[in-house]
Amino acid sequence: MAKGACTEDSARPAHVVAALGAPVTFARNSEIFGDDQAAENVYVVVSGVVRICKLMGDGRRQIEAFCLPGDAFGWETGERYRFSAEAVSECRLVRVKRSVLFARAGTDPELACALWALSFAELQRAQEHLLLLGRKTAQERVGSFLLDLARRSGTTNASHVTELQLAMSRQDMADFLGLTIETVSRTLTYLEEQGTISLPSSRRVLLRDRSALRRLDS
Repeated sequence: MAKGACTEDSARPAHVVAALGAPVTFARNSEIFGDDQAAENVYVVVSGVVRICKLMGDGRRQIEAFCLPGDAFGWETGERYRFSAEAVSECRLVRVKRSVLFARAGTDPELACALWALSFAELQRAQEHLLLLGRKTAQERVGSFLLDLARRSGTTNASHVTELQLAMSRQDMADFLGLTIETVSRTLTYLEEQGTISLPSSRRVLLRDRSALRRLDS
C-alpha cells in the first residue's frame, strides 16, 4: 500500500491529532466551550467523559453526544460552536488549534486520514443517535445506550460480565435518550428484574445478558 494511505495502523487517529496540541484539564461539570463561542479549537479526550449539549429556549437540555477517551470533538464547518461542551467527570484533554490542524492536514497525509477517521466516527454516532431517538422504545434506547458504552469503554471480567462505571447521571442519560429521568430509572429497574443487568450502585452496571441487550439493539 502506498505510503500515506489511510490504513488502520496510521491508526490511532486521536493520537495523531493530539500530537499537535497542548494538554488541558477540566473539573467535573465545568464548561469547555459554550454555544455560539468562536470555534477556535478541536479537543481530543485523554481521560474522563465529555457531554456535547444544547439548552433549549424552554429550559430543556438535549445531549447530542458523550465523548470518551479517544474521541475528538469541536468540529465545526462554521466559525462558531453550535453546541456546548461540558466535563461530565474530571477530564484530561488535548486542545488543538483548528488553524494549525487544517493547515498541516493539507501537506500531511497521515493527519488528513486521522481527521477523516475521527469526523466519520462522529458522523456515525450522530446517525445512530438519530435512529435511537426516532424509532426505538424506552427499553430499546436504554439497552442500545448500555451496549454502546460497553463497546466503547467496557471491561469484561472472568465471568464474561461486562462492567460499566457510569460517569453520567440518570438525568444525563435521560437528556441523551430523549426520555424522562423516571422512565430511565424504571427501565433500568425492569432490566435488572429480568436478569439482563445488575445495579450494584447507581453508577455501576453489570451487563449479565448481552444477547438480550443485543435483541433490544437490533
